[in-house]
Amino acid sequence: MSGLVVVDYEAGNLGAIPNMLRHLGSDAILSSQPEVVANADRLILPGVGAFDYGMSQLESLGLDTALRRAVEERGVPITGMCLGMQLMTERSDEGEKGGLGWVEAETVHFDAGFPNGNSRLRLPHVGWNYAYPVHEHPLNVGLPNPSSFYFVHTYRVVCRYIEDLLFGSRYSGVSFCSGFVRDNVCAVQFHPEKSHKFGLEFLRRFVQWNP
Repeated sequence: MSGLVVVDYEAGNLGAIPNMLRHLGSDAILSSQPEVVANADRLILPGVGAFDYGMSQLESLGLDTALRRAVEERGVPITGMCLGMQLMTERSDEGEKGGLGWVEAETVHFDAGFPNGNSRLRLPHVGWNYAYPVHEHPLNVGLPNPSSFYFVHTYRVVCRYIEDLLFGSRYSGVSFCSGFVRDNVCAVQFHPEKSHKFGLEFLRRFVQWNP
């Protein structure tokens, strides 16, 4: 087994994540090797950038198949962050490719659903914002309500079922899903690795989570 693996698919600076995990006493492997990912005990799928680029990178490196072996066949716990969260949905307004489809959700432009967009919104949504627990879950129990996390995104996730929501947030009056969980899959729109003590506390709960 490969232990805790941070998936490196060349979509963002990932060095801060293993550094934060070391504060928790957890050694993490940063890897782009399919066999290492497929045999992980626990996975983190981070990412920054465009949806189609992210999926193309996973496919070209053989990591999409490796992730499915670990997550779908072996039930390995995984968390996604920012783009990583969006790649776990079924599709995105940002591209043409299908996502990993681990939750019944889609990724839409932040303005989607508002006539002619929403002139109040300055995009991308960048900076600190609150995340509120939607349902009590081991991944959010004990966190301050609300907790403050760092966000950078122009697209938001819309879950089909409220039962999948883990965190909710608001930006300029628009409510959006900032975290979901289903079975052994969880994900957050914010960047725990940039969110100081609140991000560290979320990662602590993920490392201890036994779905």
